[in-house]
Amino acid sequence: MSASLGGARVLVVGAGTRPSPDPEAPPGNGRAIALAAARAGAALALADRDEAAARETARLVEAEGAPAEVLVGDVADDHACQAIVEGALVALGGLDGLVLNVGIGAGRRLEGTTPEQWDLVFSVNVRAHFLVARAALPHMRDGSIVFISSVAGLKPGSSIPAYDSSKAALAGLCRHVGLEGARRGVRANVVAPGLIDTPLGRRASEGRPSRERTDVPLGRQGSAWEVAAPVVFLLSKDASYITGQVLAVDGGLSTLA
Repeated sequence: MSASLGGARVLVVGAGTRPSPDPEAPPGNGRAIALAAARAGAALALADRDEAAARETARLVEAEGAPAEVLVGDVADDHACQAIVEGALVALGGLDGLVLNVGIGAGRRLEGTTPEQWDLVFSVNVRAHFLVARAALPHMRDGSIVFISSVAGLKPGSSIPAYDSSKAALAGLCRHVGLEGARRGVRANVVAPGLIDTPLGRRASEGRPSRERTDVPLGRQGSAWEVAAPVVFLLSKDASYITGQVLAVDGGLSTLA
């Protein structure tokens, strides 16, 4: 039986998908999460810095019969983080669920990473999550926050130290949010995808051919839909006794390879 989000008001930050010239390109994680949440009955606010990408996600969500509001903002900007939450509260009339699916990488290896690149990555991959969660939590009760991290936060391998470190930091932030949120009945968890077939993943493979040769125990890359399903579960009441956890969705890569 699928998890239900009937009546839930959910904000997905990073809901667009990187444009691709391939008409058969798969969705990104944010778009798949938004669509899966819509199919489970949620009303959605969709935030992204790329307005066109967010509007395309909204079009697909509305085709599923669910309402969708588009919010535009770059989470590298502190003020945008607050504005996104305020916009979602106005659009949805409240907030029951929050998904943070934003992340960037910059630099390569320690010697190839500048302090400026390190700070930029952490501003998007950690500080933005802190700011959005801080703004949203006072308005939530008996809800759920899901941080989208990466297998790189569990097992180094991206060759981008700022990315690996920032994704690992999300686990600590999640545990704190879960602790503070508990008194309000708000849960917080992390989903850490592994090698997922998305437009961004395909682009990364072009720059790092070794990515496609990674030995995944289940023998294949995952899909964004396989990331979306556990996110919807964690947003739902079916996960009402799960908080402060990190769930790897990686085909066994972080623990078996």
